[in-house]
Amino acid sequence: MQSNKKQPNLLFVFPDQWRKQAVGMRNDDPVYTPNIDRFASQSVDLTNAISCFPLCSPNRSSMLTGRFPLSTGVTTNCKLGLGVKMNDDEVTIGDLLKQEGYRTGYIGKWHLDLPEQSSVPEPLSGAKHWDAYIPPGPRRFGFDLWYTYNANDRHLAPHYWQDSHEKLVPNEWSTKHETDVAIRFIQEGDRNQPFCLFVSWNPPHQPFEEVPDEYKAMYANEPLHVRPNVNEQGLEQTEKYMRNYFAAVTGTDVEFGRLLAALDEAGLTEDTIVVLTSDHGETMGAHGWLEHKNIWYEESIGVPCFIRYPRAMAPRQDSILFNSVDFVPTILGLMGLPVPDYVQGTNYADILHGGNGDRPESTFICHYPGDVKLHKQAEEKGWDINAYGWRGVRTLRFTYVAERKVGDSPITRLLYDNELDPYQLSPTKYGGIPSDRIALELEQELASWLQKVGDKFPLL
Repeated sequence: MQSNKKQPNLLFVFPDQWRKQAVGMRNDDPVYTPNIDRFASQSVDLTNAISCFPLCSPNRSSMLTGRFPLSTGVTTNCKLGLGVKMNDDEVTIGDLLKQEGYRTGYIGKWHLDLPEQSSVPEPLSGAKHWDAYIPPGPRRFGFDLWYTYNANDRHLAPHYWQDSHEKLVPNEWSTKHETDVAIRFIQEGDRNQPFCLFVSWNPPHQPFEEVPDEYKAMYANEPLHVRPNVNEQGLEQTEKYMRNYFAAVTGTDVEFGRLLAALDEAGLTEDTIVVLTSDHGETMGAHGWLEHKNIWYEESIGVPCFIRYPRAMAPRQDSILFNSVDFVPTILGLMGLPVPDYVQGTNYADILHGGNGDRPESTFICHYPGDVKLHKQAEEKGWDINAYGWRGVRTLRFTYVAERKVGDSPITRLLYDNELDPYQLSPTKYGGIPSDRIALELEQELASWLQKVGDKFPLL
């Protein structure tokens, strides 16, 4: 049903694989982000924003639907060899806002559909590997402007599809080109019709070296410090990755500044909700994980998250545990729109407004196996592949994880005290159900979350 009143616009921007430490004003990673720093000072800065499943496809499904990956059907990356895609009957925020009369658009990386080569060896679109052209229709989930690709990590040589199989090849850095398309969308719209625009930049996702030289030059001779949890082994490669990674973040900052300037020039700043976040972080050598995510460490599950709505929200920091599934209900709440019953996240609009709403004691994090060989092994042996992997809870102080490897029945449990051990170097390990008070309480908290999301991961 279309609303009778003019609703706020929504601009939702999420660079891929951007960790929460890589923001200049955090004084953590040595990265230059003046536009983002300024935006953060104008926003509600959610300092405990958590990626529920730190991997591209699963977390994107949660950010768009407000539902956990097990419910959306996206339990790993949408890739060749697996029939994983977002369920046909999922309802995204694009669907919901289109029903409310919004002009909707999605620009950049999608990664929520089957690769075309899963069904056609040589697609008419020319899509290769994990990539796909998604034709107009229900699989665009409510987005009218469609300027996307499914998955293709060529930042300096990107391509896109709109409403035909014809591939568009702009021959420039993907982040800049997508920003140009987004600015046109903002400028050309009817001011009396609100818009919902998602901008999904792939950088700073690897390949880290695919970033314009002008940004690389800014870090070529800069001294770098690495986090204490980065191993000496592979340190040289880590530092090389870091320079390029930070260069991509700085380039992203420049393009984000252009988006904000476009809102200002169009006179839309006061009435636009702007979200700047990421789908997950990047370990960058932490704990021996070089160029990796999909693990429970803070470098991976922790994401930047800034929400600005000048008309209705005062700038400040808030430590609430804010999960990926909370975006949809909270944005709907900020707009004064109803939250559908099937949404599994929580509407924290009152808290963002500065109110005293209920705050969660924990939030759920998860991983389901994605290796194609493991899936085939599980199928051959009759195992439920989604009963393996790891599940956990993150509280304001602790991270608690239970891990079960495919074909290996024992469960390993790990407890991290992130206050006393901020780099997560010394977890307490448990071979069975823990008996000490804190770990046992977190075990029970995890069991409660598993029941809530319908997850059959066996703790016993």
